[in-house]
This record gives sequence, C-alpha cells and structure tokens, in this order.
Amino acid sequence: MELEISIAVILILNVIFAVTIVFFERRNPTAAMAWLMVLFLLPPVGFFLYLLFGQNYARQKMFVVKEREDRRFLREVFEEQHREFADPRYRFTTPEATAFRETIILLLRNNRAFLTEKNRVDIYTRGEDKFGALFAAIREARHHIHLEYFVVNNDELGRAVVHALAEKARAGVEVRLLFDAMGTRAGGGSRKAFSELTDAGGKIGVFFPSFYRVNYRNHRKIAVIDGVMGFIGGFNIGDTYLGKGPLGRWRDTAIRISGSGAQMLQFRFFLDWNYTTGENLVLDGRYFPDPGAPGTTPVQIVSGGPDTRWNPIKEGYIKLINSARESVYIQTPYFIPDGSVTDALRLAALSGVDVRIMIPCKPDHPFVYWATLSFIGELLDAGVRAYTYDDGFLHAKTIVVDGKAGSVGSANWDIRSFRLNFEANAFFYDAAVGAELVRVFEEDLAVSTEITPERYRARSRLVRMKESVSRFFSPLG
Repeated sequence: MELEISIAVILILNVIFAVTIVFFERRNPTAAMAWLMVLFLLPPVGFFLYLLFGQNYARQKMFVVKEREDRRFLREVFEEQHREFADPRYRFTTPEATAFRETIILLLRNNRAFLTEKNRVDIYTRGEDKFGALFAAIREARHHIHLEYFVVNNDELGRAVVHALAEKARAGVEVRLLFDAMGTRAGGGSRKAFSELTDAGGKIGVFFPSFYRVNYRNHRKIAVIDGVMGFIGGFNIGDTYLGKGPLGRWRDTAIRISGSGAQMLQFRFFLDWNYTTGENLVLDGRYFPDPGAPGTTPVQIVSGGPDTRWNPIKEGYIKLINSARESVYIQTPYFIPDGSVTDALRLAALSGVDVRIMIPCKPDHPFVYWATLSFIGELLDAGVRAYTYDDGFLHAKTIVVDGKAGSVGSANWDIRSFRLNFEANAFFYDAAVGAELVRVFEEDLAVSTEITPERYRARSRLVRMKESVSRFFSPLG
C-alpha cells in the first residue's frame, strides 16, 4: 500500500513538473520535449533527474537579481565604448581587432564585455607551467590576491596553494578565495581544508552551497593579482591538473593576462564575490591600479551563465566561426552543441573553411563522451575533420580562427556551459597569440588520431547504441 501511494505521489509530481515545463519555463523546445518524455516514460527516474538537473523556473527566480545587479554595475562603464566602436573611424591596436570589429561589438552589446587593448598574453598548456606562474605571482603580490575556481582539491597542490595564500595573508595582503560548493566538495575540499587561510586572516566564499543541485555551478577559473595580472582558462586547482589523477597526463590551456584585461577579470570576481558573500566590495582604486601597457593584444572577458539574458560565450563562438575565411580549430573535452553551433560549423566547412575539432580519446564522463562522438559524426560528411587526442586527457576549451582571433576559458562546447553553469572566457584579437595556439594545435595533431568518415561508419553496434542513448538524454537541463 505504501509503495502504491509513493508511486501515485511521484506520478502526480511528474504531472506538476510537466505543466511547469510547458507553461512556466521558457525552455528550448528540444529540451522541453526530452524532459516530458523522461518524466512520462521513466516516471521514478524522471522524477529524481528533474530534481537534480531541472527546475529552470527556480533558476529564473534565483538569478534575476544577480543579472540586474551585474548589468547595473557594468552599464555606465561600457556604453561609452560601444559608441566609440560604432564609429568606423575608430582604430584598434591590431589589424585583427579591426577585422573582427563585428565580434567585438556583439560581445560588448550582449555581454558588456569591455575591450582592453594594451595587454600581454602568455599561454600555458602544462599544469606545471601554469601553477608555477601562479605561485610566482602569489609570492610577488603586494596588495591583494583574488582566486575563483570551480575545484580546489584538498590534495598536495590544493594544500600548497592554500598555504601560499595563508603566508601572504599573514604578511598583510588581502586574500579572497571563492570556490564552488559542489565542485570543491567533489574534490575532497571543505571549509576545514581552508582553516589555515582563514586563521591567517584570508577570506573564503562558497558559491551556491546547495549540494543536491547539479546545475548552476560556478565553473569559472580566475585569478587576479594586485589588479594588474590575471589568469583564466581550464585548469582547476588539484593534483589531477598536474597529470597525477586516474586519467593520467593532463592537457589543458590557460592564459596569463598582464595589463588592463586583468581589471576586467577583477570586475568579474567582484560581481561573483559580492553575490556570494554579501561583502559588497567597491570600485576602489587600490583594486584597479594603472596596469601600464605591457603589450598590444586586445582582449574581452566574456561571462555566461544562468544570470545572463542571452548565451554570450556561445554567440561569440558562432560569430567567430561565421567570420572565418581560412580555418577554425577547436579543442574541447565535451562537444554537445545545439543546432545553431552545429549549423555554423557545417556551413563553414561546406564553404571551404578548414574546420577541425579535437576531443579526448578517453572519457572522464562516459555518457558525455558517447554523446560527443555522435555530434562529431554528424559533422564529418560536411567536411569537418575531427581527432581524438591520444596523449592523456584533453581538457582545453579553445577556438582559434584564421590564426588571428579566438577564445580561451572555462566554457566547454556543450549545453551545460552554454546555459547552466557560470563561465568566463577571454576573447583575443592578435595574430601572435593566434599563431601560438595554432602551433599548439598542430603539435597535438602529432599525438592524435583522425576520426575519418570511414572509421566512424565502421563503429560497432554497441557503440552506436551508446551514442543513441547518450544523445537522447543530452538536451536535458
């Protein structure tokens, strides 16, 4: 009798969820249909999946205030630049920025992504190099250190970072560390793991401490040192990102921005810190000193998440693809695009652009991996070339177009990054940076295997079944 009552309750709740999806949530129609099928074809499973991954209506209420505050905070700063760039007589510091003027204006208008033009950009593809540079920057900090990461593991590297931060806090440097509750908990972290830092006077912020919710996580990876240097990319903090985890060698991409671009990372950190902790950091000149002019690379910091009206990172990707004349090189661990991204890549390839996508040869999430293969296979007949990276796990999230412009950041090429998680990417417009990313891509080709149309068609029935099932569930969110 109790079992029958429980089943009846679940069925009633499923009907309520279905009504909510149809009448109250403004979902993509494909995602809405997928949720309805799961709720009615797999009632008990669908019920629990919706609790974990669904509830967009709740999301809209949770983050509407954050969106309003972010837009108010940034509006006055960026409107003047938009007026300048709308004038065709404006001259950028690089010819690449001039060529991609439309992309710059798009990101400025749909994300208030202020363009800074006097930056130096350094690229890191190995964890040892990236964290070596981060530790050096921490040691040199004089006023403040602001870190924001999805994962801060309680392991050798994580403890070393916390210890380095604590030492600076004891020396009088302001230290703030923001981490995602679920990401860091999954990595073994907890408030106790940061006691050395807080005892030394440092501050921590725990983003969205609702462990039962898989969606709406802070997936950003940002570090800002003294307001003049910043890091952004795919590396989290933990031994795994040094190649010491179960997936072995770790191949990722991050960049260090020296110059005014670091101030835009600072803006992003301020918004997230204030929302999470309520401290209400203000735009004090001590946090935004004159960074000088260490380089000439134009950079925009673009943010996406449940609090943004549109999908600015995805739309930036699409605009770059549509602007390509020669080549589009993409590296991503997860490739589950929607129709707009798929169409952009297909049209580029059919137009004669050399479109190449590189994914890992091994899955850290099998379900996502098989879905990724299904979407890759769909593009092969259009002339897109795809590769599996065979020398460890590929975690980089990059695109470079014509060797002149592109993006490096935390956003994967999937629905979760485009709609459900908080992400941050740096878009650049500089042939020197683009050439370096092309060189890295070509080096990776030497340890990769091409997924040819013939090879893809020869996959087994079991693989085809895995792809079909994984693809069916991929729109859920």
